[in-house]
Amino acid sequence: MPFPKVLILNQPFNNVSGGGITLSNLFKGWKKDHLAVVCLGNLFNEKTQLDICDKYYQLGHKEHVWKFPLSLMKRKYPSGTIKIDKKKENIETIKKSPLRVTLLNEYINPALNWMGVLNWASTIQLSPELKVWLDEYNPDVIYAQAQRREAVIFCTLVQRYLKKPMVFHMMDDWLEVLPGSGLIGGYWHKVVDREFREMLATCARHFSISEPMAVAYKERYGFTFSTYHNPIELSFWSKSQRRTYDLGDKIQILYAGRMGLGIESSLETMAKCLDELNKELTTPIELVLQVGKKPDWIEKYNCIVHRGFVPYEDLPSRFAEADMLFLPYDFTPSANAFIKYSMPTKASEYMICGTPILVFAPEDTALVTYAQDHHWAQVVTKNEVKALKNGLMELINNKDLRKKISESAIKLAEERHDASKVRKQFKDELSELVALDNKVKTS
Repeated sequence: MPFPKVLILNQPFNNVSGGGITLSNLFKGWKKDHLAVVCLGNLFNEKTQLDICDKYYQLGHKEHVWKFPLSLMKRKYPSGTIKIDKKKENIETIKKSPLRVTLLNEYINPALNWMGVLNWASTIQLSPELKVWLDEYNPDVIYAQAQRREAVIFCTLVQRYLKKPMVFHMMDDWLEVLPGSGLIGGYWHKVVDREFREMLATCARHFSISEPMAVAYKERYGFTFSTYHNPIELSFWSKSQRRTYDLGDKIQILYAGRMGLGIESSLETMAKCLDELNKELTTPIELVLQVGKKPDWIEKYNCIVHRGFVPYEDLPSRFAEADMLFLPYDFTPSANAFIKYSMPTKASEYMICGTPILVFAPEDTALVTYAQDHHWAQVVTKNEVKALKNGLMELINNKDLRKKISESAIKLAEERHDASKVRKQFKDELSELVALDNKVKTS
């Protein structure tokens, strides 16, 4: 089947965010001139990828309109096609003041969200310039993600204007966080829920990031969701695959990924656990944090090593060199509502590397369900040092367990997350949708 011409809404290609990584891995190998992206200006940065797609339209002040007096404070992004710096091979972005970014992200936006005005403070619209751009591109199908109210409304506006089949891919259950967001969170939850259902009704296909999300959303919204999680290049991620399950003179546990308040709390629980174990065991254990900024709190513990980010091409070998890979979640109620049906992009990357995985997450999350159903990780669901200590010791003391879960993880990654298989299924589904739409139009 030929590659459909796809318009992507609200998510640029990148190797940083979950939505961007999943997008990049699903569309890798697509015809480049058959892909175009439209999204808000604040989503573009130096990490935006051009190797898969280089046709970007930035939603600026002509489409994203802030109401007074916020119009005086918010950055005025230009509307139109993104300019590409051919020498640096990246997009030209607006230089941002660090102070301004800090004030907005840490003070102004949280305050507006708490007062309940952030969802009211701006509107999204199709400018005449954007309509011309959309008409000229003339896609066969629309692929959309959305993580906020404006993005949901924008999906509906574009689909109704182009009248082309649209597929929507949900990454996180962010709508369920709205009731606890600010003074009138309950009101905004009802408003956005109605708009979200309206958008889903315009879609020809619905995709989820996990199977538990698909089941829950079928019951909640009445639509069938196909599951597309982050696919992986088996040849790349398995090139340094771990083949031995013996432990050396020092046990190294690796965490690689983002930092946040909830994640840091879970990492500190592991640090407390290891400090206790290092007093009891003759074999020392260290927790390697492969993260950007070194957290201040790690100075309290003797068991932590800060590594910093490593080049992408080195990740498979770093994952395989560790004795265990740590995959923690946030245990706070608000975070649990957000991540309940999510699936970390690194889960499939961890699986194929052959290193035993330790999941530390709330029991009712899709991550825990997936790990327990398919036995690809040791799982601890109680947010307690003692519970984590027991789960870790079981993994340390049982070589057969380490081997068993590692082999299960590799097998599952090969069966369900092989990029070549997933991309073909994904492409076939979009192609069939276009064919069906063309058949209806010609009948």
